[in-house]
Amino acid sequence: MAARSHITAARDRIPWIQMLAYGLGGFVPIALFNSVGQLSGLIVNVGLGVSAILVGVAQMVPRLWDAITDPIMGHISDNTRTPFGRRRPYILVGGFLVAATFVAMWSVPREWGVMPQFWYFLAMSLLFYTAVTVFEIPHGALGMEMTGDYHERTRLFSAKSFVGNVGAMITPWFYAMANMPLFRGGGDEVDGMRHVGYLAAGIVVVFAVMCALLCEERYVERVAKQDRIPLWAQLKMTMRNRTFLMLVAIVFATVLGFNLVNNFANYITIFYLFGGDKQTASKLMGWLGTTWGVTAVIAVFPLNWVSARIGKTRTLLLAVGMMLGAQASKVLCYNPDFPKLLFIPTAMLSAGMLMFFTLASSMIADVCDEDELNTGRRSEGSYYAVFWWFMKMGMAGAYFVAGVLISATGFQEKVDVQTPQTLLIMRVFEIGIPIALGLVSLVLIRRYPLSEKRAYEIKNALEGRRPEQKCEDCDYDLRGLDPAAACPECGRASQQVESPTT
Repeated sequence: MAARSHITAARDRIPWIQMLAYGLGGFVPIALFNSVGQLSGLIVNVGLGVSAILVGVAQMVPRLWDAITDPIMGHISDNTRTPFGRRRPYILVGGFLVAATFVAMWSVPREWGVMPQFWYFLAMSLLFYTAVTVFEIPHGALGMEMTGDYHERTRLFSAKSFVGNVGAMITPWFYAMANMPLFRGGGDEVDGMRHVGYLAAGIVVVFAVMCALLCEERYVERVAKQDRIPLWAQLKMTMRNRTFLMLVAIVFATVLGFNLVNNFANYITIFYLFGGDKQTASKLMGWLGTTWGVTAVIAVFPLNWVSARIGKTRTLLLAVGMMLGAQASKVLCYNPDFPKLLFIPTAMLSAGMLMFFTLASSMIADVCDEDELNTGRRSEGSYYAVFWWFMKMGMAGAYFVAGVLISATGFQEKVDVQTPQTLLIMRVFEIGIPIALGLVSLVLIRRYPLSEKRAYEIKNALEGRRPEQKCEDCDYDLRGLDPAAACPECGRASQQVESPTT
């Protein structure tokens, strides 16, 4: 374990205002996106009485749709050429679309029958997840190109995790808020959730506007000269990158494990810990969600410290180990006599997942550098989209299987008290499945080839290919910076002198 020796160059540092603005965009994929998976079972299954299998289908189909739209959106973003860049216009438009469709998704007509309600929720879910794709694929790609430094990338995606998880302190309270008289009025939690949706939509619009206006794209001038290539050719390039496929496998195994038991923890909390008392359970669930968000916010700081000293790969091992430990602790912490014991695995899982997914995004950016070294192209949008294509395909199957697994436990939607056998099977599935697939992820991490040393070798090789761009006043090397940006050393406005490399 070596102490950190690298110091980030000034040209690779991201100004704090851009760091914050980019982080605000994390509210959509971290807080809002995840809240839908949590709320679907509670609102549509428990609240409306639509079967768990149909809810699983309504969660699966949009993921299959994402498998089509994500790569297309990545390709479109990579090949867009506007005066405002190739990412920011989509972030702005996508933010408004996400806000509108989130409200519509929870406005299921109460007077309709079960099947019409299912079809309505499915249609609105498809629109919502399409809007998320329009926003998040360019947003993720933007983060991968805002700096060329190995550790600065981790700090940038930590900012996204930090702000996104501040938002995640709010979203777990959506169900509790939906049960409050202020939001539900004279109705129930289904009516309340419709009103809570307006609050979430307002937050999304404000954050999307700030992100689109304040962030800067790094490679606008150089990418403008880059030839456009067909979608299939670009996808084949990503699929030939072995380092990328190894990273995908690492994350896929972990994501699949937890999504196969999607929403099981909420069912266990309501029906095992509180005997079907939804209102009391919703308060604990709200506090657990807040604990999750607070822990994730705090975990950003040790993540950057640890990763800078032991590297991303070892930190990834640590993160998966924490998640597996959290799952194992639930054997004791699922205790009806002491339900607050759940705060222990909640905090461990939150810290582990924060580290895991933040590092995964940062590591995709490193893979994009390796790809540029081999191909001469910047294709962050395609890599980010294909990465999430794999994740969402896993989620699609997992959400359907989750509905089947809930049914297999003998769960009854119309009763408040479940059988002891049902609740036991739920706990076995919820604890054991993520542990089994997490162990697969640990084995794969040990074989990951792109180390910190190799990442800086690639960075130096890429910079050696580019002509020097020096500041007229202080002769500072401005390679890789936006030509419109001021010199980070002396603050001079953007006037650069090109000189040949030696």
